[in-house]
Amino acid sequence: MKTVCGIDLGTQSCKIVVYDYEKKSIAAQSQSPLDLITENDGTREQKTEWYDTAIKTCFDKIDKNIKSTISAIGVSGQQHGFVPLDGNGKPVYNIKLWCDTSTAAECKELTKAAGGEKKLIAKTGLPMRPGYTAPKVLWLKKHKPKAFAQLRHILLPHNYINFLLTGEYHAEYGDASGTALFDVRQRKWSSAVCKCISPNLEKFLPPLSSSKKPAGAVSRVAADLYGINEGTLVASGGGDNMMSAIGTGAVRDGFLTMSLGTSGTLFGFSKEPVIDPTGNLAAFCSSTGGWLPLLCTMNCTVASEEFRSLFNLDVKDFDAEAAKAPIGADGIVVLPFFNGERTPNLPNGRASVNGITAANFKRENLARAALESAIFGMRIGLEGFKVLGFKPKEIRLTGGGAKSPIWQSIAANVMNLPVRIPIGTEAAALGGAIQALWCLQTQKGLENQEDKKKIKIEDLAEEHVTLGAAVKPEKKDVKKYDDAYAAYSRYLGALSPMYK
Repeated sequence: MKTVCGIDLGTQSCKIVVYDYEKKSIAAQSQSPLDLITENDGTREQKTEWYDTAIKTCFDKIDKNIKSTISAIGVSGQQHGFVPLDGNGKPVYNIKLWCDTSTAAECKELTKAAGGEKKLIAKTGLPMRPGYTAPKVLWLKKHKPKAFAQLRHILLPHNYINFLLTGEYHAEYGDASGTALFDVRQRKWSSAVCKCISPNLEKFLPPLSSSKKPAGAVSRVAADLYGINEGTLVASGGGDNMMSAIGTGAVRDGFLTMSLGTSGTLFGFSKEPVIDPTGNLAAFCSSTGGWLPLLCTMNCTVASEEFRSLFNLDVKDFDAEAAKAPIGADGIVVLPFFNGERTPNLPNGRASVNGITAANFKRENLARAALESAIFGMRIGLEGFKVLGFKPKEIRLTGGGAKSPIWQSIAANVMNLPVRIPIGTEAAALGGAIQALWCLQTQKGLENQEDKKKIKIEDLAEEHVTLGAAVKPEKKDVKKYDDAYAAYSRYLGALSPMYK
């Protein structure tokens, strides 16, 4: 058996997949939950020791004989999280996460220091948003000065897992581009932004490399701890969206991936940088060599989960309830900003239910409106893609919400595009495994001086990602959803000023 390993460090859990790339099948997989620190001021944090425990727990659940076959590892991690370490690689504070919105004041401060949002986007390709890493670093400096004084290494969650595996500090262009400390056009750390935070900050950032190059090899310490072979190649890895793009096969122009998880994301591969002057689409780099323009909403499955809990329904029953309601939920519109919001930029946003009358105030309408709200948020991104010249052909649907037939139908009709669902549920972990295989084969090719035969990630993704049948939009339903989206947009426009 010949295998590669994909690790996906998410917000709610850590998952490991061991993939047999000869048989094109999963040889083993495991999972370990993660806790979350939540405060009313928007704080969302985790601890490095939780990651340490989760990685070991996942590896311990996998048979040692299967672990012995792993020839390369690729790590996917939740984007933007700030992992602050001292000179010995120990944490100086908690990890502030992508969904942490407590840094709105720091975003304003950094934007002003950079000369305003337009100049910031012109310099780096990104505006300053609470979800990104840069304002979290400034927050640490302002609110935890003793911890900041000890800071010597700034890592992202996937970088931290690579550090546990290799003992090396390393970053790659894809995940680094989501820090707002990075110039997405030049693919390098932005000295100008770093200096807005601290004169020496750039020294604390890890060295960068392309995604094709490895992050290192499994150390003796990691080998003993996890029961894997010392010297196993560790690929560069990347952010969860970058790895999901690989794991869903969205590595060519025109294909979009929509991820329906705690956050909602819509992203697609581009050969050239896609810089959105409005800041709604993030101008990220891909972890395959190109760029990955991306929309992120912070409240995707959040609304349906909150309503489902309120109604005391399981997922299947909640979907069945929503299916009873007409498209547009008979005029009820949910703005699902339970965690504030990143797109649109409403860090102080609050959830609301709108359009209620005595006639339409029914459980099925509330359920459907909660589901529809997640996809309406995605449509904001699709319209941005089109304005910037991106020509979408198809959407690959992934994440927990992708399992829902009603959500599949809503996505196809709201976006007016065919939707296909990859077979298998762990797109980010599989993407990490495929990237590990790409890195492994590239390194073998270089060692054997066979680099004339270029190994392409597009070909590997096409070979190893299996897709289900397309869910196609229905013309009459598309028109109804256009009207429902227009109603959503009116409520959003009316209420947004309250949350600025």
